[in-house]
Amino acid sequence: MIWLWILLVALLVIGGIFWFGKLPAAARPLAGAAIMLGLAGYALQGSPSLPGKPVAAPEEPEGFGDAITDQRQGMAERFGPAAQWLGMSDGFARTGKTELAAKTLEKGLDKYPDNVDLWVGLGNALAAHSGGAMSPAAALAFDEAARRDPSHPAPPFFAGLALAQGGDLKGAETVWSQLLARSPTDAPWRPDLEMRLAQLRQALGPPAPPAGAADGS
Repeated sequence: MIWLWILLVALLVIGGIFWFGKLPAAARPLAGAAIMLGLAGYALQGSPSLPGKPVAAPEEPEGFGDAITDQRQGMAERFGPAAQWLGMSDGFARTGKTELAAKTLEKGLDKYPDNVDLWVGLGNALAAHSGGAMSPAAALAFDEAARRDPSHPAPPFFAGLALAQGGDLKGAETVWSQLLARSPTDAPWRPDLEMRLAQLRQALGPPAPPAGAADGS
């Protein structure tokens, strides 16, 4: 039955080409031959009688297409004036456009100059623009965030992260230790902070003995 419909469609196409397509008489045999060649190829390789089977889409890489996650360890507001600017900035940063990510947050700060989350986001964007390490501009942004809310955990957390990525492990250990000391036991960021701090201390190795302890004095 399916072949009958295929032949009928082919005849309609040929009729349309010949009578309505206004092809020159010399070109009509070539057009007809092309259609017949297509039918012959389908007859050899096609299987119109088989039931349809949807093709499964290839599995997306992990995290591909997900909504922008809260990369601030539960420290930033999910809604409010900062959220849209942070979301746009994160989107640019994910595609490697770190300068545009920073400029986006600068525009947000023009409108909300005292928003701690925007200052922290700017520090992150500037650190990313410097290859993931702390830069003077990033340090200034983190300092501005901490100045506006000294109790906010995000400025020291991400300042410590930038210090660690830049190779200043001791500086990061100092900043994170101070943050851990003042973090509530049920703070959502505390488990991640404890894990990072433990890894950092392991990388630093055992503390050096006090001066004079080695010679027994």
